[in-house]
Amino acid sequence: MRTYSSVYLSIVVSIVLTIIALSLMLLTYFYGDNIAVFVLSTLMFFLASYFSISYLIKKFIIERVRPIYNTIRDLPLSGKKMEEQSLDSNSLLRNVKYEVEEWAKTQLKEIERLKDLERYRKDFVGNVSHELKTPIFNIQGYVLTLLEGGMEDPKINKLYLSRTEKSIDRMVSIVEDLESITKLESGELKLNLVKFDIVKTVEEVIEMEQLQAAERKIKIQIINRPEKPIYIKADKKRILEVLTNLTINAIKYGKRKGHVNILFHHMDDNIILEISDNGIGIEKKDLPRIFERFFRVDKSRSRQQGGTGLGLSIVKHIIEAHNQSINVRSVVEKGTTFNFTLEKAK
Repeated sequence: MRTYSSVYLSIVVSIVLTIIALSLMLLTYFYGDNIAVFVLSTLMFFLASYFSISYLIKKFIIERVRPIYNTIRDLPLSGKKMEEQSLDSNSLLRNVKYEVEEWAKTQLKEIERLKDLERYRKDFVGNVSHELKTPIFNIQGYVLTLLEGGMEDPKINKLYLSRTEKSIDRMVSIVEDLESITKLESGELKLNLVKFDIVKTVEEVIEMEQLQAAERKIKIQIINRPEKPIYIKADKKRILEVLTNLTINAIKYGKRKGHVNILFHHMDDNIILEISDNGIGIEKKDLPRIFERFFRVDKSRSRQQGGTGLGLSIVKHIIEAHNQSINVRSVVEKGTTFNFTLEKAK
């Protein structure tokens, strides 16, 4: 109400000043010989007109810009709402310009994020398709061979049925791993947090994978075996899965006749586990992507080694579900080290 009153008042004052100036001009022109009065009247007229029009235009613009500014200001551009401010016309226009620029930047970032998500989706669908295609084609080939007469040959039917079973197992593993990741990401998979000795769990994993390591003449060892148990609070089944995945990876990509070293480090309320090998290593450009689903540094060699390509992604999700972190460092031809934290039991 005050805004409109000031506008009306300015209009009235402007009209009055204009009428006075115009009247002086006319009176001087028709009835006076004083040129100075005429010039002064003319100047008053133009000044009154200039200031009146300027004020009205500014008021007209500001009263329409202010609601726009208020709307922009209340948008969640940076996650926090700006405080109400009393601004003059210049400050208001500057702020409107700034807010519009910030809004544009935010939208551009959002567009880039959506593009990245779309690229990731396409890569993911392509990778799933590729991973499933191989066992499906194998099954198809084995079954067709059996149907075309292979069933009559005892040697062929047993061999091809065995290979078919392996391909089916591979498909089941891929689907189960994808299901695990989905549940971990959505929070559907609830962790069963219990107190257990992580040193003993590591020894169990070493024992389970000793045969595979022996085939490549790789020595698995705990470098600084603690004299006392180290109790942690975590989901034992999931941590066992993490340790198994990382140990198998170290064996697969470790150097033949090499070693896999496991170390424990204390860090306040956490314990750090470190698993390292002296194998082929990972190039620096590939390190940021190794936890992505289906990402393989050397695709041909990785598929020969087996696995679904989801192991490291599952590892990362399990560790993060425990509100802990996992990191990797690697040097080509020198080896790779994974380390992750776990909470000590109190």
